[in-house]
Amino acid sequence: MDSYKRFSRRLIVGQISVLISGCAAIPLSQSPSVPERFPPVEERSRADVPVEDRGSAIAPAPEVTALQRPGPAVVALLDDAAARERQGDYDTSIAVLERAVRIEPRNALVWHRLARVNLQHGDAAQAEAMAKKSTQFAGNDARLQAANWRLIASARRQRADLKGADAADGQAVILESPRR
Repeated sequence: MDSYKRFSRRLIVGQISVLISGCAAIPLSQSPSVPERFPPVEERSRADVPVEDRGSAIAPAPEVTALQRPGPAVVALLDDAAARERQGDYDTSIAVLERAVRIEPRNALVWHRLARVNLQHGDAAQAEAMAKKSTQFAGNDARLQAANWRLIASARRQRADLKGADAADGQAVILESPRR
């Protein structure tokens, strides 16, 4: 049992040192604020989007609100994933985002970004599952929840589930309504 305890301690110390080294790469005084790094969801209603464009659009990343703000290590990983995504390297972007999820497993924004990249990569089922996970952690952030439902609608359209896509769009419209 002593060897198990020693192994566990070494494993924990190793994980902490990896986290600390990732955090040390970005000085807090120089790291930009998160809302500047991730643009807000577009301010337009569903009626503004032409019918032929509704299924092809992928929901943009929402602005971070009072939910869990990404720590410096996760912000760096989100930046790296976004750069990989822009280059079309979806496999690496997904791997980087999965690392961010391991660091902050309850961060709704990270789950949303992972869902979005999976959708762009063509894995609609995985994208839908991750968007639902993001919604679980989104709390009362209606904008992020609506963006997740738009993403779910796009994933369902990719799988030719038009009824399901319309239902997901309906959820997004409800969340985007001004009464909230």
